[in-house]
Amino acid sequence: MQSLRFQSVFDIIGPVMIGPSSSHTAGAVRIGKIVSSIFDDTPTEVEFQLFNSFAKTYRGHGTDLALVAGILGMDTDDPEIPNSLEIAHKRGIKIVWTIQKDSNAPHPNTTKITVKNAHKSISVTGISIGGGNIQVTELNGFAVSLNMNTPTIIIVHQDVPGMIAHVTEALSRFGINIAQMNVTREKAGEKAIMIIEVDSRNCEESIEEIRKIPHLHNVNFFQ
Repeated sequence: MQSLRFQSVFDIIGPVMIGPSSSHTAGAVRIGKIVSSIFDDTPTEVEFQLFNSFAKTYRGHGTDLALVAGILGMDTDDPEIPNSLEIAHKRGIKIVWTIQKDSNAPHPNTTKITVKNAHKSISVTGISIGGGNIQVTELNGFAVSLNMNTPTIIIVHQDVPGMIAHVTEALSRFGINIAQMNVTREKAGEKAIMIIEVDSRNCEESIEEIRKIPHLHNVNFFQ
């Protein structure tokens, strides 16, 4: 008899969430929140390109509310999710929807999010694969492969020599093993992003050490 294997508790019971569908709400919130963490600033405009199933049902299933809630930093169970569009408007954030109902996107629940203000712009493509689980497949035009089902550290920093060494040394000092790492930057000397998947969920001490590294703008840990 073949035993069943699960990657996380989400595969069994799903996440705590506001909304009718984990694919269209919990996953969408998580995508938006990760984009917000990477952007690490107050946006003035956010464009959501929605593909296939997301494009056809985004209002009926609350995907629009969930994506904007994530951009605002809300969690999947935040009672303010139904008010996210109104909150974004009050904060002066312009929301743009670009609907792609007939596309060649590899997964029906796909969105490409572009966030900008007067100083910078980033784009992230995310997929909601069900049960609140997501994948990130593109970051600023670079193909990445992040399931976000394993503990993940996202670091926004200045592109200066030695940053990767400082971060990896801090993780090594506390016995944290790196499973996968993606690094990208706007251009030489400007802001850069590290996305690090690790094998441990107990990273608090190492994260505090990383926060002390000079030229580092923001650190977020997704368990």
